[in-house]
Amino acid sequence: MESNLPFPTRSPAETGFDPDALGAAVTFATAHESPFPRDILAHLESGYFEPAPDNEVLGNTAPRGAPNGLILRQGALVARWGDTRQVDMTFSVAKSYLALLAGLALGDGLIDSLDAPVAASVDDPAFTGPRNGAVTWRMLLDQTSEWEGTLFGKADRIDRGRDLKREGSGPKGHERPLKAPGTYWEYNDVRVNALSLALLHRFRRPLPEVFAERIMAPIGGSGEMRWEGYRTSFVEIGGRRVQSVSGGGHWGGGVFTHAEDQARIGLLMLGDGVWEGRRVLPEGWVAACTTPCRLNADYGLLWWLNGQGRYPGASRASFFAQGAGGNYIWIDPENAIVATFRWLDPAALPEMVARVTAALRRG
Repeated sequence: MESNLPFPTRSPAETGFDPDALGAAVTFATAHESPFPRDILAHLESGYFEPAPDNEVLGNTAPRGAPNGLILRQGALVARWGDTRQVDMTFSVAKSYLALLAGLALGDGLIDSLDAPVAASVDDPAFTGPRNGAVTWRMLLDQTSEWEGTLFGKADRIDRGRDLKREGSGPKGHERPLKAPGTYWEYNDVRVNALSLALLHRFRRPLPEVFAERIMAPIGGSGEMRWEGYRTSFVEIGGRRVQSVSGGGHWGGGVFTHAEDQARIGLLMLGDGVWEGRRVLPEGWVAACTTPCRLNADYGLLWWLNGQGRYPGASRASFFAQGAGGNYIWIDPENAIVATFRWLDPAALPEMVARVTAALRRG
């Protein structure tokens, strides 16, 4: 392994892994490449997520690179494959990044309470009226808001009825009758973008600037990450024209980054928001993010959970940032594992985490 990697390196055996079994897990990952084509723009424009005209791409995209990833245990690098400094789109991994910003806003007092209506502190047409005015921060973070409307040219209807088990050409976009805010769980990119807009109003600064300064700088990020929105998502904040960023790459934009910087985010979460003795995230925020939503036990605050055994071969304490096309940050506090997988076939994720977990020597 290269000596200039931004993590200390140890051999698998030194950290409790069976070297052959861990090597077989890496071989498995390299053999199970994402079905996403390299030309991401063409894939989106083909109608993978939804048919025209709802599939119009409004933000930047980038062709994806080859699969890559790394595995850390107890903070040390034990396995790596591919180019882990390859900056690529991450799709919905960006949602988990928004959760970190929400934690900062709460800690700064910019949000009084997760259960306060967004409208109480955000003056924007997106949060007016009987329905949207009742939406709380928690509802946006755990995807139970039932927010209704069109934001930056995309209607919430596009993602109504979204079936994550059949992502791509699935039956969605129908006029499902909405429930009361807080009473129905649905994975919806437009509503996540509404959260991003609300956070922008509270910070009154571009969210990528806040993230770079408050999170990536303290944890030694490379500076290569960028976070973008849409050509339609510019708003005026304090007399300044600012782009509201997206919580995914569904219509372009989102977080573009590499596996090494993602692993740093994973280590921050593993360390309960503390990095080298410095508290970066508010105390209790990691626990809040990993507390199951009342309406979906597999989901916390924009983080996926494993408490119900969604991935049987991984510890129940595991939690994930997940993005379309096979982009993952896996944190396993029980076994002190952090791993990032880029462009891994989503169908292979359960076996991949099972193989890594099983590679640990017991006793």
